[in-house]
Amino acid sequence: MRFELRKLNPGPTPSKEELATVILGRIGLLPKKNDAKAGFHKLLLELYERKKQSIKENRPEISLFTIEEMASVSGIKRQTFYDYLNRWLSLGIIKKATYIKDNGRIRGYELSGNNIESAFKKVRNTIDDHMESTREIISTLQSEIKKDKLRRQ
Repeated sequence: MRFELRKLNPGPTPSKEELATVILGRIGLLPKKNDAKAGFHKLLLELYERKKQSIKENRPEISLFTIEEMASVSGIKRQTFYDYLNRWLSLGIIKKATYIKDNGRIRGYELSGNNIESAFKKVRNTIDDHMESTREIISTLQSEIKKDKLRRQ
């Protein structure tokens, strides 16, 4: 998993689109190229709206997106979205879900929490777990360096 965290900040009176873009940039979910046309901020906002509606109507299948729908909302092609899908899943901002409706299964992806804030708590946990395992590796490295130095004496 490779992420480019950007130190972005919103302007003085930001719109919800600008705030969504800043959030996605800060956790590494913006397109890889600066001139890319993917509107992932629109996808984040739409994921939230659908999740909110599904909770309100008590119909969880409403919150599901297919790959084609996510790509369409983002303004990119389906195949291009597949390139980004793993980043969204590995951070935990979205999750794969299946619901049963009318004796059939509906599969897709949805926001991993009931709202944006709870979904980002999962992202934070993912990043914290990654950093903790990195700290353990660093500790092991430091120990091996000391052992190697003692062996040479």
